[in-house]
Amino acid sequence: MVSADDRPFRFYDNRQKYLAFVTTCDEKWQVAKRAAAELVNVRPAPPALRVFDAGVGDGTVLSHLMRSMHARFPNAPFYVVGKEISLEDVRLTLEKLPDRLVEHPDTVFVITNLHYSEAPTLCPGTAEKRRNLVYRQVKLTGSESYTFGAQLRDLDDFLVKHWEVQPSEKTGNPLYVHPTVLVIHRKDHEFALDAVIPPKGGCAADYDLVIASQPWRSRTPAEFKVDKILAPMARSLRSHGSLLGIQSAGNDPGMDLIRRIWPDEQPFPVDRYELIEKLRIALGADARKYDLLAFPDDESKLRFSMHTLPTEITNNIGTSTLFAAWNAAIYVAQMEDRRVEDAMADNSYLQATADVLNEHGGLWFNDETFVVRRL
Repeated sequence: MVSADDRPFRFYDNRQKYLAFVTTCDEKWQVAKRAAAELVNVRPAPPALRVFDAGVGDGTVLSHLMRSMHARFPNAPFYVVGKEISLEDVRLTLEKLPDRLVEHPDTVFVITNLHYSEAPTLCPGTAEKRRNLVYRQVKLTGSESYTFGAQLRDLDDFLVKHWEVQPSEKTGNPLYVHPTVLVIHRKDHEFALDAVIPPKGGCAADYDLVIASQPWRSRTPAEFKVDKILAPMARSLRSHGSLLGIQSAGNDPGMDLIRRIWPDEQPFPVDRYELIEKLRIALGADARKYDLLAFPDDESKLRFSMHTLPTEITNNIGTSTLFAAWNAAIYVAQMEDRRVEDAMADNSYLQATADVLNEHGGLWFNDETFVVRRL
């Protein structure tokens, strides 16, 4: 048995760093805008526009995207599936759902803790898991967001029981204990959504759009990222469907700060070109059914920033701003807690943070994007 101290570290489980990052930086909003831009390429077909979010997080990206979907396709039923292993993130996501169901009532919203290879079809990979699948359909009554919100909050006991996780002894990644699928829709639109509501036991994938934003640990080998995540997601696309991939790229002030503390650090060893090439190999003969688009640097780059007021970046930067900037940099670079604790043994990390903010006039980061389109 591997002890807790010996298990591989999984940075994204650090809730404090995550919540501080998402509330002080605009990455979620920038990712949502880029995802919305991809809607011009989809060609939805009955019975619904189908979207899969391969890692919902706190639901910010998906809720923004659903607003864009309504603006572009106001009369199309929506089938939206989100994969999320974190109980806390499921709670945060459900808090953002009521207003979406008011504005776009013909929506089926599904959230699941299944693996990447299972989640697109909502079907666990083994017979035993399929027998143990927890499937719950929630038919919301009423027509206003307050009522929907109250009913969704009543699901908390269900979530606590069925979103239990255990760490993988090989990777440290959290694994579900109970394979679970939660299906949510409005009861007064059940008749119109009959062909959209997924049955227990799985359904076809056939997604028009898949969002894969930061779905992996950056230092994980390309083969793992492709075999476990990208290839299953690509195969879940319907004709003319698109997968938008987004990952950190560096070459920004955030990386400047990291290198001042850890000069030889290489947190982003796998770029989009390597991922695309490995995906081409993994798809084999099916690769001819896809356009695999890495894009030139200027088209691929997605820049996001830490929120600051113009007067905050001065020679006497406030402590809260320094802490927020430091947290954002170590979060994006996915630095392990033990190394961060060593770096924070004295105040040199705060001086380095202040120097970077003053030299660059703020703090921003670069993501890179790529697209896989099904022909």
